[in-house]
Amino acid sequence: MTRVWRWKLAIGLAAVLVPRGAGAADQGAKDQPGESEAGGDDAEAGGLAKAVQNPVADLISVPLQNNTSYNIGPNERAQNTLNIQPVIPLHLSESLMLITRTILPIIYQPDVTSTGGGTSGVGDINPAFFFSPANPGKLIYGAGPIFSLPTATQRATGSGKWCVGPAAVVLVQPGHWTIGALASQVWSFAGPNDRSSVSFLSVQYFVNYNLAHGWYLSSAPIITADFEFPGGDQWTIPFGGGVGKIFKLGKLPFNGTVQAYKNLRPDDGDTVASWQLRIQLALLLPTSNAKKKPQTEAGEASTASPRPLSPRPITAQGSTGNGR
Repeated sequence: MTRVWRWKLAIGLAAVLVPRGAGAADQGAKDQPGESEAGGDDAEAGGLAKAVQNPVADLISVPLQNNTSYNIGPNERAQNTLNIQPVIPLHLSESLMLITRTILPIIYQPDVTSTGGGTSGVGDINPAFFFSPANPGKLIYGAGPIFSLPTATQRATGSGKWCVGPAAVVLVQPGHWTIGALASQVWSFAGPNDRSSVSFLSVQYFVNYNLAHGWYLSSAPIITADFEFPGGDQWTIPFGGGVGKIFKLGKLPFNGTVQAYKNLRPDDGDTVASWQLRIQLALLLPTSNAKKKPQTEAGEASTASPRPLSPRPITAQGSTGNGR
């Protein structure tokens, strides 16, 4: 009887332990993130990185971009502009999209003639509208009108003029790269006679190289020319760059960037900042249309930018005309 019970006990233990062991192994495999899952997350981050670097992507984004310009004027003052710049794509047809890009600047404009004091307020709102193919090829492009509306709450934070002009963007996204340019020119056509006329050019070229895990290197300086600046044309020509990353807070994807730019200043260019720090955080919301599109080398799936990649607000120049 002893041997019989021993065999029964052994068989019973085997019947209980073997399935549990196999189940535990299976569960352990499920608990461990597989290579395909990790690769999928990396691919998603890479797709979002390319999308945010495309100013006409099928991607809703809400960037908060803060620009601080240093060493303005003989007293080396600092100007700060926080741009709230939502980007919303609209499908007009199966082949045509309208991308709306609106910039609401909140500005601190220092008194450059003094060591202290300045003016804070909302600047002029800058809406831009880009018409772009919904299914572009390797060359991605868009064009449309841009406006500047005299919404400034303080005289020093806006031009006081109604302005309009053309804007255009063109880019390519081969492999890990995003290379392109965005340009706009606005002229004033109405407003108070005691305010200066506006003729303002903005050209932003951008070069991005995407790394693993949502990281990327970026250089996106904004070259500006104020053709109505007192004393003659004033150019701001920056050089520099920085780093960005696509990341998630919970289930929501974000894009964060930090960049620094050194401005080329003329010999008497005290009114141009010597350098600028740009920090941006953007909430990303891929559209339902973008999720259905297959990702291609050109990056048109849009599953970027600003980086935010927006034209410089006229109001960001303030009374000093310095670049953002």
